[in-house]
Amino acid sequence: MTCCFNRIRPRLESAAAFFLVAVLVSGCATSKPVTQRHFVFPGDTFAYANELVWEYHFDANGKRLVTRREPAPEYKLHCFVVARTARQFFANARFMPSQPKADEETYRQLVRRVARLNPRKPSSDAEKIIIPGYSNLRVFSGAHENLLKAECGGAWQSYLQRGNWRMIFPFTRGGQKSVAEGLLASLKRNWPPLVHVVNFPKLAINHALLVFDAKETESEIRFTAYDPNDMSQPITITFNRAQRRFLFPQTKYFAGGQVNLYEIYSAY
Repeated sequence: MTCCFNRIRPRLESAAAFFLVAVLVSGCATSKPVTQRHFVFPGDTFAYANELVWEYHFDANGKRLVTRREPAPEYKLHCFVVARTARQFFANARFMPSQPKADEETYRQLVRRVARLNPRKPSSDAEKIIIPGYSNLRVFSGAHENLLKAECGGAWQSYLQRGNWRMIFPFTRGGQKSVAEGLLASLKRNWPPLVHVVNFPKLAINHALLVFDAKETESEIRFTAYDPNDMSQPITITFNRAQRRFLFPQTKYFAGGQVNLYEIYSAY
C-alpha cells in the first residue's frame, strides 16, 4: 500500500499544484470589475413604480390591514420585470444626451433590443445599445413611460421567473450567510445583484429588488437596493452577522421583520 502511494504521490502533488494555480487564477479573474461604473440611484432606475394591488395599513402591533385599491392599478405585479430591466439597461445600454432625440418607433426598437438581452451577462462597451437624446434611464423613462411599460415585459414574467422554485425549500442560516457574502462579492465587481425576498410559507412578502451598494460593520451589513415599488428612494436591507438573518424594514407593503433572500438571474 505504501509503495503504491509513493509511486503515485508525485502525480498527486502535481495535480494539487495545478489545482491551486487554477484556483488562484480563477480568483484573480473573478475579482475584475464586470462593468466600468457603479449602479447609480436614481439615474439608473425608472421614473415610475410597480403599482400595488392592495392598500396596506399596519397597527401599533404590526398587524396588517388590507383593502383593495380603488381605482385598480394599471401597472401591477411587475416588480421582477422592473428590477430585471433596470439591470439590463445598466449592463447593456449607453445613454447619449449629446445625440439628437429619435422618434417613438426608433426608441421602441431600441427598448426591445435591450429587453431581449441576457440579464445575466453585460455587454462589452462596443456592444452596448446607444439610447440617443437622454442622459439616463430615469429621464428616458419619464419621457417614454408608456412605451417602456409596454415593451419591457408582462406580469406573467414575474410569476414564471424560473428561480421561483427556490422559495419553497428551507433556508439555512449558513445559506443566508453565503448569500450575503455573494452579494458583497458581486458589488465589489460593480455587478448589482437581483434578489428575491420571501418569508415563505407565509405570503407577507414576495418581492424582487436590485441591490447596488453595501456598508459593513462588525455586527451587520447594510445592503442598499432599488425597490421597484418605490422609485422615490432606495431601501436598506440589513444582514445581522450573529443571527445570520436578513431584516427588511417596514414599508407601505410590508410590516418589517425577518426575511429570506436569494439571488436570481445570477449565472454571470
